[in-house]
Parts: sequence; structure tokens; C-alpha cells
Amino acid sequence: MTKSISVVPTGCFGFCKMGPIVLVHPGQTFYCLVNEKDAEELVGEHFVKGQIVERLLYREGKDKKIFQHMKDIPFFQSQLRIALKNCGVINPEDIREYIANDGYFALYDVLHNKEPEQVIEIISNSGLRGRGGGGFPSGRKWQFTAQAEGQPKYVVCNADEGDPGALWIAAFWREIPTVL
Repeated sequence: MTKSISVVPTGCFGFCKMGPIVLVHPGQTFYCLVNEKDAEELVGEHFVKGQIVERLLYREGKDKKIFQHMKDIPFFQSQLRIALKNCGVINPEDIREYIANDGYFALYDVLHNKEPEQVIEIISNSGLRGRGGGGFPSGRKWQFTAQAEGQPKYVVCNADEGDPGALWIAAFWREIPTVL
């Protein structure tokens, strides 16, 4: 039997202090603090023999409890991963993989089937807030922009590359005059 192994680059898991991270599918084994010296052991033990490399699994607490799967790690358990739901599953630099995992369907729906007021209501009802210290409601920002007089309209966005999705938001907002 021949096994096929693909190495896929991923986006940020949001757990920076534990990187580099390797998430192995199937099984979603979560290895952390991995370096190039660990590659040979991971291939030989996990990929060839099917054995977990325990020393690279995440540990937490005074008792150094071991967590094999990402879903069991307390850091991830309280999260509802929306923008990062495909992180560790698809290559973020391959748009075909994103589209194959339902990417852009919501954007298409908004651009082709919704009126600006509907979009603002959806965003307002979602409870989405800015990630700055004030956590200002995004729906209100969008409403203020829609109600502002004059054309074209501009939205200034702090597109910090450390903020997952911020660069996408900045690119989307450049299109605001055609949406609102």
C-alpha cells in the first residue's frame, strides 16, 4: 500500500506562542513548537509508522496535561472560528481551495442578492465588533458610512497584517462606493 502525503501551508492558527504548528489530517493531530530538526522524526514515526510523536504534542498546566487534538486544547475550545475555520485545512494562497470550501459564497450573495440596508442589518444583528480596544459595533460603522452625505465614500481601515482577515477587509472596503 502506498501512502500519499501532502504538505500544505496554512494561515495563522492564532496560537502564535506555540508555532510553528503542524496539524496532521486525518485525525487532526496537533503538533507544536516544531522545527526543521523534527521533520525526519515526524515523517518516520507519524506518517510512515502511524505513531504519535508525543514530545511535540501541546502541553498545558502545572501537570503538563497532553493534548493530541486541536479541538481539545482550551485555547481553541472557547472559539467559534469563522474567518479561520479552514485554517489547517486549505492553502490560503490557493483561491481554488478556498472556493472549494464554500469561500466567497456569502460575498456573492451580498453583492448579487442583497440591498445595502439588508447587509447593514445582517452585520448589525451579528454582533460583529471591531478588534480595537473599544470593540465598536461594525454595523454602526457601516450605517454611519451609508448615511454620510457625498460620493465617493471612504472608510479608513487599520489593515494590520497580524489581524487575520484585516487585509481582506481593507480590500473589500475599497469597493464601498459600489456596495452602499
